Amino acid sequence: MDFQHWLHEAVNQLRDSDSPRRDAEILLEYVTGKGRTYIMAFGETPLTDVQQQQLADLLQRRKQGEPIAYLTGLREFWSLPLFVSPATLIPRPDTECLVEQALARLPVKTCRILDLGTGTGAIALALACERPDCEVTAVDRMPDAVALAIRNAEHLAIRNVRILQSCWFSALSGQQFDMIVSNPPYIDAQDPHLSEGDVRFEPRSALVADENGMADLTHIIDNARQMLTPGGFLLLEHGWQQGEAVRA
Repeated sequence: MDFQHWLHEAVNQLRDSDSPRRDAEILLEYVTGKGRTYIMAFGETPLTDVQQQQLADLLQRRKQGEPIAYLTGLREFWSLPLFVSPATLIPRPDTECLVEQALARLPVKTCRILDLGTGTGAIALALACERPDCEVTAVDRMPDAVALAIRNAEHLAIRNVRILQSCWFSALSGQQFDMIVSNPPYIDAQDPHLSEGDVRFEPRSALVADENGMADLTHIIDNARQMLTPGGFLLLEHGWQQGEAVRA
């Protein structure tokens, strides 16, 4: 079987996906190591038996709903290629808005930034990449997430970030920051969306919070003031119905 025929069959099998063609292309790129342009130009290239078996396994997992990012172990965020794993949330384009807002508010001078619940390190690494003059601290309570964020920082050769294991502010006593950013768990445990799409495969501890999804947001807000320098900023991602409560 060649590239072209495999793509045709894979798209048919993934027809229930939101993006069957792109899903199939990503899997083929991942297994063959060839880029999209090459695959399109040389569609008659034969697949080896090993490649066909790998693709069959990945295709079956994708048909069951497993996210493409977990299948390949990769996801792009803010144009940065990041390693991902089931130990962390998959970085989403919506969260790039948080990076945009942070960059718009950072002072011109050198400053200190804290990213709480960093996961893959996506937010922290994006900010550190855009502002190499700033010192970025990223924390997560999960050891696997900390290890993954460190791996991403090393792979991207981003030097102005330190990554620590900490349950929110617990390991940061006595420190202050000019900006705190976070995409914490903010989904209510009864939210029906937890049984749909990619989130079915993502760690619930990174998605769900007590008190109708507000517990972690409230904890961060209540403790951030003492961690911020005068005039510092706190920027949080939250649910669309939580804005009023967060601002209060």
